[in-house]
Amino acid sequence: MIKETRHQTETKLPGSREIAALREHFPACFKEDGFFDMERFRELLSGKLPFARESYGLKFPGKDYARLLASLATATVIVPDEEHNTRPENAGSENIYISGDNLDGLKHLLKSYARSVKCIYIDPPYNTGSDGFVYNDTFNFSAKELSEKLSIGEEQARCVLDLAKRGSASHSAWLLFIYPRLLLARNLLTDDGVIFISIDDNEQSNLKLLCDDVFGEENFIGVFPRVTKKGGKSSGGTAKNHDYVTAYSKKPDGADLVGLTHDDAGYNNKDAYFGERGYYKANQTLDYNSLRYAASLDYPITIEGETFIPGGDWDRYKRRQKGLHGRADWAWRWSKDLFEFGLRNGFIEIHRGGARPRIYTKTYQKVTIKKSGEQYRVVAIDRIKPMSTLEFTGNKYSNDNAKKALELVMPKGVFEYTKPPALIAQLIRLVNGDGFIVLDFFSGSGTTAQAVLELAAQDEKNCTFIQVQLKEPVKPGSIAANAGYGTIDEIGRERIIRAAKAIREENPHMASLDLGFKHYTLAAPSWNTPERPEAFDPSDHSSAAPGLLAGFGKTAVLATWMNHDGYGLAARPQEIVFEGCPGYFIGKHLYLPDERLTGEVIVSILVKIEADGAFYPENVVFLGYNFPQAEREALQTRLSCLKNLRVSLDIRY
Repeated sequence: MIKETRHQTETKLPGSREIAALREHFPACFKEDGFFDMERFRELLSGKLPFARESYGLKFPGKDYARLLASLATATVIVPDEEHNTRPENAGSENIYISGDNLDGLKHLLKSYARSVKCIYIDPPYNTGSDGFVYNDTFNFSAKELSEKLSIGEEQARCVLDLAKRGSASHSAWLLFIYPRLLLARNLLTDDGVIFISIDDNEQSNLKLLCDDVFGEENFIGVFPRVTKKGGKSSGGTAKNHDYVTAYSKKPDGADLVGLTHDDAGYNNKDAYFGERGYYKANQTLDYNSLRYAASLDYPITIEGETFIPGGDWDRYKRRQKGLHGRADWAWRWSKDLFEFGLRNGFIEIHRGGARPRIYTKTYQKVTIKKSGEQYRVVAIDRIKPMSTLEFTGNKYSNDNAKKALELVMPKGVFEYTKPPALIAQLIRLVNGDGFIVLDFFSGSGTTAQAVLELAAQDEKNCTFIQVQLKEPVKPGSIAANAGYGTIDEIGRERIIRAAKAIREENPHMASLDLGFKHYTLAAPSWNTPERPEAFDPSDHSSAAPGLLAGFGKTAVLATWMNHDGYGLAARPQEIVFEGCPGYFIGKHLYLPDERLTGEVIVSILVKIEADGAFYPENVVFLGYNFPQAEREALQTRLSCLKNLRVSLDIRY
């Protein structure tokens, strides 16, 4: 696969994916010389789609370069953590943790999880100037190469490369960093999927415009302010104590959101005669000042011989009856017919003890009053309510509680800038359904994973998580370093392990919960790789393949191959031994990453294909360096002779 990666690195241009889609769906618009005929395209869409002569959108230096980075194939290999992955709690887990650059991680995930992730939450760097964000990519394009790929002058190309490599924390550098990641993330979302992004004022306005570009302005769901702390840093007479969660869907009206279950706060009263309605709370006084005055809502009410009027002032009531009213609050909220129905059916009560007796309406947990035609009825209600955009303004979702939640499972002070599990759990609750994938590719301390596990333990959602976190070193001399942690991903993985342990101890009856995870590291070969395409030599049998196996091992080659072919990172292939050489069979593929590919091994494979009806690999995959050209041709000849079977060789480098 190194060979294929090299080819893609050399040939990819910005918009390659979009051009491929146009070729697939509008082949008539491409001329013989390869140019796209825009006028022909307009004709095909005439009358169906309005065209704009001018456009509005976010522009920044390096935007095309960012699109190019999203298009390039990754040269990294997926290396399983075998010791961790074979532990009993992890061996059968569907949860995934990836240590590595999230740009590479997203590209690997797209091989198996494209259009499969229903919920994404990310907490990217805020670019505050103090959060450590400095963009500095590792791609090694020359100014000449980049100018050719982007169709720009070499001087402009040098400016883009300078922005990408000098270690910048500017707005343009932040956009250049986040843009390719959002482009890839969109392709991971299901058609009804949603992405939530935490951000603050430093980049919130830019993020909104960028998401309009990536997801479409029509797919904007909302911005949820979140309280960060009760007292923020004062600047010019103001204290900053909030940030935001920005939400977008994959397609217009496509987000499958259901709102939240009522938390039943305030439902403390129980009726003797209406117990089946659940608990109730006194809602508001019937004359609460929320309506404009209307004569039809200004009427006397007599209950048990006592007469009530809106506002309780009889002198004003008499003047109102004469048309002399001057205030808009002295009217009932309910019409006379609705009130009489509510009184007969237990939705009214009188509160005494204040300055005067007051009539209150009652709100029940399970029922409400609904009008059908001219009649009122008591009907059952859905326990779901829309989530307010002000949901996260309570202290429950603040950084103070994020810190407390982390310190319940981890040493004090090992991680800064974390979010509370309650925030992410509430966002996941908003997404309809169960059993979907929750992705976080800025995993940090592992908050998202903990939220997913806790929701499963509460029997609310039984989702799986995928976490991606860069192996970013902790600061020397920091609390994390002194506690023995070398990188941020180590902290995240340890938090998940400890949170899972706490959940098991609190819920011993839920032994079937998937509280483990499989761990993989993304590693780049240090020899003869497409990181330097001009130095890669696929004919150099002495270094590329032996190094791949020796450097990463058979399990890494196998994991990378299976993920590339769409089987995912939790796949468990069947191991079959052919004359002492193990093969790995799953779906339509037989993988042979071993170096011992003798003629006897090949014969054994052919015999099993012919004799075993359940064993039918359509593709036999092996490292080309392990198999001389003559033997490959002989095997292909034998495969072509198999009756009624079509088995192809897939040679990878």
